[in-house]
Amino acid sequence: MKELEKTYDPSQIEDRLYRKWEEKKYFHAEVDRSKKPFTIVMPPPNVTGQLHMGHALDNTMQDILIRFKRMQGYSALWQPGTDHAAIATEVKVTEKLKEQGIDKKEIGREEFLKHAWAWKEEYGNRIVSQLKKMGSSADWDRERFTMDEGCSKAVKEVFVRLYEKGYIYKGSRIINWCPVCKTSISDAEVIHEEQDGFFWHINYPVVGEPGRFVEIATTRPETLLGDTAVAVNPDDERYTDIVGKMLELPLTDRQIPVIADPYVDKEFGTGCVKITPAHDPNDFEVGKRHNLEEINILNDDATINELGGKYAGMDRYEARKQMVADLDALGLLVKVVPHSHNVGTHDRCKTTVEPMIKPQWFVRMKEMGQAALDIIKTDELSFVPEQFDKTYIHWLENIRDWCISRQLWWGHRIPAWYCDECGETIVSRETPTVCPKCGCTHLTQDEDTLDTWFSSALWPFSTLGWPDKTPEYEYFYPTSVLVTGYDIIFFWVIRMVFSALEQTGKSPFKHVLIHGLVRDDQGRKMSKSLGNGIDPLEVIDKYGADALRLTLITGNAPGNDMRFYWERVENSRNFANKIWNATRFIMMNMEKADFTNVKLSDLTIADRWILSKVNTLAKEMTDNMEKFELGIAVSKVYDFIWEEFCDWYIEMVKPRLYNDEDETKAAALWTLKTVLIQALKLLHPYMPFITEEIFCNIQDEEESIMISKWPEYTDEWNFEADEAAVDTIKAAVRAIRNLRTGMNVPPSRKAKVYVVSAKEDVRHIFESSKSFFATLGYASEVHVQEDKTGIDENAVSTLIHDAAVYIPLEELVDIDKEIERLEKEAAKLAGEIKRASGMLANPKFVDKAPAAKVEEEKAKLAKYTEMSEQVAERLAQLKK
Repeated sequence: MKELEKTYDPSQIEDRLYRKWEEKKYFHAEVDRSKKPFTIVMPPPNVTGQLHMGHALDNTMQDILIRFKRMQGYSALWQPGTDHAAIATEVKVTEKLKEQGIDKKEIGREEFLKHAWAWKEEYGNRIVSQLKKMGSSADWDRERFTMDEGCSKAVKEVFVRLYEKGYIYKGSRIINWCPVCKTSISDAEVIHEEQDGFFWHINYPVVGEPGRFVEIATTRPETLLGDTAVAVNPDDERYTDIVGKMLELPLTDRQIPVIADPYVDKEFGTGCVKITPAHDPNDFEVGKRHNLEEINILNDDATINELGGKYAGMDRYEARKQMVADLDALGLLVKVVPHSHNVGTHDRCKTTVEPMIKPQWFVRMKEMGQAALDIIKTDELSFVPEQFDKTYIHWLENIRDWCISRQLWWGHRIPAWYCDECGETIVSRETPTVCPKCGCTHLTQDEDTLDTWFSSALWPFSTLGWPDKTPEYEYFYPTSVLVTGYDIIFFWVIRMVFSALEQTGKSPFKHVLIHGLVRDDQGRKMSKSLGNGIDPLEVIDKYGADALRLTLITGNAPGNDMRFYWERVENSRNFANKIWNATRFIMMNMEKADFTNVKLSDLTIADRWILSKVNTLAKEMTDNMEKFELGIAVSKVYDFIWEEFCDWYIEMVKPRLYNDEDETKAAALWTLKTVLIQALKLLHPYMPFITEEIFCNIQDEEESIMISKWPEYTDEWNFEADEAAVDTIKAAVRAIRNLRTGMNVPPSRKAKVYVVSAKEDVRHIFESSKSFFATLGYASEVHVQEDKTGIDENAVSTLIHDAAVYIPLEELVDIDKEIERLEKEAAKLAGEIKRASGMLANPKFVDKAPAAKVEEEKAKLAKYTEMSEQVAERLAQLKK
């Protein structure tokens, strides 16, 4: 006979079970045409990364779904992998080299990449091992990396296809430039934060008209050095006569024209706007319309370049300070007005980005963006919850061409070469050897790499072998559901959608399940700066992975943020202990009878009730999980196990198990084991370790709960009448317990219980349930009768539907002692009522005390009065 350890210790079972699952290849999904496929691609964590609560939630949700579908009989593939995370990894490797006294530029690209790959090998597996600690049942045999050979092949294929179609082009346009990371970044990587700043109002002198000025206002006075015009609205009558005239550009030796353009809002500010085409996206467009010169006045590190005259070499903010002082000295600074405005910062390093004109590679988004907009209107793609459609649509309706080149070494190098002789651009899947235009063999590859999101946009199909038509791609694609946080809908989700539609003609997934952030117990976002982050591994070490998983999913609703409380983890651990102890109780009693041949007709009313309950639970949970209501589903199985099974059913069957003469012992044991196994299966996706350990110890037929069949509703186990009958018993038990609690009767004191009902079917319920009703209701005897004949008139009573329950008062309490106790209680309450009434009758207290204190005393008076009335009622009853 197998036994469980006396106490549940997750540290003793979790690693052992995970090794077993991996060795048995339970996570591995095969192309099996006899089964339906179900696929989830894991959002690839960064190789620089470490498991945090967001990963823990995200991967727990994915694991729940994949385990559920695996048990339902699907060929369930959870495709894992990691992302090369271009900027983050390059920064880490550069810092590491710097610590060793090595300059990245001195060792060159090839040598640097050797260090980067070494970093990836060292740290790339760290987060994977941490995900395994969570119980993630991903198909690690198929693990991918965004820069592995297959994914790199897919990246080149897509780049070439889009280039040949005219969707990828190179051009000088305004991009977001990070002066710290020294690379371009996409719009999606810029966070706009409200910052306090200023509007500097500056006079630009009109050439040839001494004393006449045009007043402009700017939040970035240092960009004045790159101005090539001042614009006014063509309908602004104040400036009609000045359009076409030239202005002296302060602090420079240049003159710039006044132009008319409808871009200018004549109601805002002075109605005159400085135009800096190289440093503002809107000015860039105005400049194109008017053929203005584009003057970039910044170096890559945001210092002023050689075009800045005396300010050359200064940091942008240092130059700003000096220029404002110089303008003031020249009498051209009109005023400085405090102004709060949105400032773009790099989401990774938090540096204020500089809009800057640079030659970069772009993806044209018009056609692909429209295709992604169209698909959301069909049933091929849906968000859960639906409200995130709006975020998706809003982003696509305002999408601009995507800057995909990065000035980094770590990443997919752009597959473009330039002829050293004639300058021809050659985009190719393979390294070209000769220029097709002039025949020159001296070709130089583009130095830039691709935006990380370019490769991860292909993740749902590149990981399955695309562009080759592999069996995996043809069977598992499109994927079934993507699980991700609402914070990367436009970073990643949208790019996957338009990339998949363009390359495969299909939506990459049918559903996008959106979850919120895990916040601290005060509702704050977890962050390094606040020091409020909680390491999931710390939680696992202390309470086990199952407790962490249950905590993250309990109360979780799609799209909503959740708060993390240590108390909840303790509750989850207590729940695991409850199941463990219940199982030990069952296993210790299993040899009391042979229950191998028990039939449904052998079951008692209590057995049929709990069997019917777990049957209905399977139906409801399946429905919830199909709708991605994971939090609702787990709360149902939690309540069922804790309350219905442990607190009610096990207590109901104890008298049968302890009575050697009881002939229903086998039925009880069969039901205990059967219902427990069904409940364990329903709980397994949420708490995989404890359910596996118990399952493998309580039965011998199957080797793992992971590959067992998901419970399905069956009419054979539907006993509605018995459910209703036991609900009646439970109502009577609750009523008795409430009555006894109100009278301070200790559980050890037993008393006769009379159940009176005019209805024969109700009497039958109690007659057939006497054995456990007596135990649960602390009854020394149970009498079921049609009327009150023979019941003491002093008996206390309580009503339930279609029946009344009576208990002789003298059997519950010592009447004289209870009268004495209640009289003391009455006197105490009378004193409190007198005190509170006196205070409230005192005008000085009512007028001068804080309103809250007065209200508090009123509430106390109401409470004491009500309690006094109840005590008086009890005393009158006892003194009859």
